[in-house]
Amino acid sequence: MQLPDILAEKDLCKVRTITTFLRLDFDQSQWPKLIRKANDFCQSLAQDLKQHGYTVQSVRLVTNPFAEYIDTSNLQTAQNDMRTLKTLLNNGQQSGLRLRFAIGEASTAHQLSLVPELIQEFGDLCNVCVNIAMDENGVLDNQLLEEATKAVNRISQITPRGEGNFNFTVNFNCKPLIPYFPASYFDHSTANSFVIGLETPDLLVATLQAFHKTNPILDHQQALDGYYQSLKNQLQFHVDQLKNIIDSQHLNKGFHFAGLDSSAAPSKNCSSMTDVYELLGVEYFGAAGTVEASSLLTKVFKSVTGMPLVGFSGLMLALTEDRGLAKGTQLEQFDIRALLTYSSVCGIGLDTVPIPGDTPINKITALMRDTGTMAFRLNKPLTVRVFPVPGLQAGDVTSFESDDLCNCAVLAVP
Repeated sequence: MQLPDILAEKDLCKVRTITTFLRLDFDQSQWPKLIRKANDFCQSLAQDLKQHGYTVQSVRLVTNPFAEYIDTSNLQTAQNDMRTLKTLLNNGQQSGLRLRFAIGEASTAHQLSLVPELIQEFGDLCNVCVNIAMDENGVLDNQLLEEATKAVNRISQITPRGEGNFNFTVNFNCKPLIPYFPASYFDHSTANSFVIGLETPDLLVATLQAFHKTNPILDHQQALDGYYQSLKNQLQFHVDQLKNIIDSQHLNKGFHFAGLDSSAAPSKNCSSMTDVYELLGVEYFGAAGTVEASSLLTKVFKSVTGMPLVGFSGLMLALTEDRGLAKGTQLEQFDIRALLTYSSVCGIGLDTVPIPGDTPINKITALMRDTGTMAFRLNKPLTVRVFPVPGLQAGDVTSFESDDLCNCAVLAVP
């Protein structure tokens, strides 16, 4: 089984993010220096990657939990500190690269109560997550989960079209150093670090298209073996190229290289993951064969060698960030329960899923408990990022205006 050489086409493998993780404290006089150092590092690496032919889409900064450096006594004190941060971050927006910022995790009911208004004011400079733990008896922290659900509901009410929930997620069994937002957070056990995250749907599609041209007639088992080897080889080629660039010039510059998140990380500006499924022989995403294809893709992303794998390093199905998945909701090709099923063999959980604006809080919390139970039972990172959309019911189509979001049908919460 021969495959045409498309390895050198670096535009097929984009660097979605260079993400640095840094620690701040209450000494605000140190903030400018620390933020500038992290941003300068990201910009330098981005420029080097660009010179080697790779597109870098964004740089991202992630901090330790925000209560460790922001005055959370009340909303006003938190907003004041965030305004100081916003000024510093806006001063670093001069390169043309999108700069995004995550303020770390919330861990108490009080901290979660501040999140909606902070997201309302600061948007993409205020990405936040909450990590929900499970006790020794296998029971999730339902009290904190209920507070997180209240935050989701509040965000949906005070941000246009509920889009503010793009910046908040609930994590289950997620480790630090995820490069993608808003699940990203940073703990005390890790030195200041950086991580690379990719966007590879275009690479996956081009590889499978080339494979089909070269190998038109194969039985199912041969096809799956060929798909796996071809995708693995193409992804590994680019990982090796990126590693050489990082190793040659960007080590020992104040940030430890923690690794790569090999997830495909689709967006509305690249090929859809639904195209990948169809090229893998699935009639459409959601049809019979979807679980098998999801498992194969996850195996590809886990196959990377030469770099530590961090974050999700798996299959991302971000509903409103993927044009094909968004269209699939309007064609009623899958529902929330199907997405949960697919999460059993991949990641990321229920990500950017619009739900009816009047969905009861207890139903949203139960949906989160199902996802969290699966995450810990299967020992994998899963998240829930749902968008209760005010005024919309199941089957209605959203009218999001964010550049990051596709419009799709609202999914019922059974």
